[in-house]
Amino acid sequence: MAAPPTANTSCRTLSGLPLDPVYTQSVDDLGKPGAPGQFPYTRGIHESMYRGRLWTMRQFAGFATAEETNARFRYLLEQGQTGLSVAFDLPTLMGVDPDHPTALGEVGKCGVAISSLADMETLFQGIPLGDVTVSMTINSPASVLWAMYLAVAEKQGVDWARLSGTLQNDILKEYIAQKEYIYPPRPSMRLVTDSIEFATERVPRFNPISVSGYHIREAGSTAVQELAFTLRDGIEYVEHALDRGLPVDSFAPRLSFFFNAHNDFFEEIAKYRAARKIWAYVMRDRFHAASQSSWKLRFHAQTAGCSLTWQQPRNNIVRTSIQAMAAVLGGCQSLHTNSLDEAYALPSEDAVTLALRTQQVIAYETGVTAEPDPLGGSYFLERLTLDVEAAANGYIRRIDDLGGMIPAIERGFPQSEIAQASYEYQREIEQGEQVIVGVNKFTEEGEQPADVQKIEVLQIDETAARKQIERLDSVKKRRTAGEVAKTLGALRRAAEGTQNTMPYILDAVRAYATVGEICGALKDVFGGYTETSFL
Repeated sequence: MAAPPTANTSCRTLSGLPLDPVYTQSVDDLGKPGAPGQFPYTRGIHESMYRGRLWTMRQFAGFATAEETNARFRYLLEQGQTGLSVAFDLPTLMGVDPDHPTALGEVGKCGVAISSLADMETLFQGIPLGDVTVSMTINSPASVLWAMYLAVAEKQGVDWARLSGTLQNDILKEYIAQKEYIYPPRPSMRLVTDSIEFATERVPRFNPISVSGYHIREAGSTAVQELAFTLRDGIEYVEHALDRGLPVDSFAPRLSFFFNAHNDFFEEIAKYRAARKIWAYVMRDRFHAASQSSWKLRFHAQTAGCSLTWQQPRNNIVRTSIQAMAAVLGGCQSLHTNSLDEAYALPSEDAVTLALRTQQVIAYETGVTAEPDPLGGSYFLERLTLDVEAAANGYIRRIDDLGGMIPAIERGFPQSEIAQASYEYQREIEQGEQVIVGVNKFTEEGEQPADVQKIEVLQIDETAARKQIERLDSVKKRRTAGEVAKTLGALRRAAEGTQNTMPYILDAVRAYATVGEICGALKDVFGGYTETSFL
């Protein structure tokens, strides 16, 4: 028999912020959050918010080959999804081709395998890029995959000025959390700045970077750390773009952010509200941006993958629903909802449909879209927003004192802070201080694995790798080897100098140079990177 339920008597948030027994102060004492659509945008960046337009429903998708992922994209669009989001496999994320020794066993497993422009053409076959927004979660090889996307648009006859979407391209969080890096931090920052400059001049509606706290949180950070490190990364990117000579208002409106939606419902909403407020002041007062568009923080949210459990996996539907509601009440501009089976594998078609339906139920049945900021003025939420803001600003000042985010990373500051927070959270779970339903409380004796519970699990076998290698070999036989060598040589020379590398990457992509070849050419110049242990 399950133990009887007991009250959660915790007097703090997951970030360790202390909570009062009850909040009764007037709103005037709680930061005067103002109105939606007004500086500092604590209550949202739009006056009418979802009354005017719903958030973009953008389910992260990608597995096996480009053909199979293209079919999933078409299916999701038919089900009412309003934007595409591409998940790439590990070899692509690490800038190697499927026949590279390190790709063994990983091709197509955690996302779609993309090796050359030919794969990108297949990925978006029949999908008009001028009419749909596309997000691509790629970092070290971001410039290469974006160049492939731009080349596909050319082949479709779509003017780059019509393209809309987001390139993650956030290399700093790779050194902090996710660890999918190729080159050292400083040349990597040059590549990011190259893409920001190129987008500003040539692809004006496309967001060239999505500064990502999601992976920082997945690595074990607190909500406050996620917020602080993400915004300080954003500050670093702005500083590099300014050093390049770009006027702040020419690029800042196209910077976007990506946050996690975790379990502590009110803390997550407070985090999003504090993010907008901090960023508005940073852009106006620190960088002297004159355009209100530069002050407004726009963000995508994804429900917390690290909160999903293989035990009692249907509980994940509930977790995702609550987390998605927090993102919506926090004012997200786009949203991905995780599927119930993701503790086992990539989502099945049934599971991803249910995840999308979760967003649609929130949007069309709950009534939360009727008011721009339904929780604005809550004594608790307004106080919590101020507390999260103050704690995050404290971290930002510490990083400033270290000389910026790159010196902080080189000294291991954010990495060690996240490691400690992750340790404390796991300790609390193991000691029962933090309850995870179905894991350390309300468990079921003799629980069975997913297949016995009749949960479909997507299977990706090694035929995906074989097909991808065969496709790569075919591309290499059809292309002009001399043109590939010429463009890769020009790219190396550009990397050795100070030119923007994007035009040279585009030339290599158009010649059907592979991801591995292009990243290898850059690595010849920049070198590789191995993290030093800090703990």
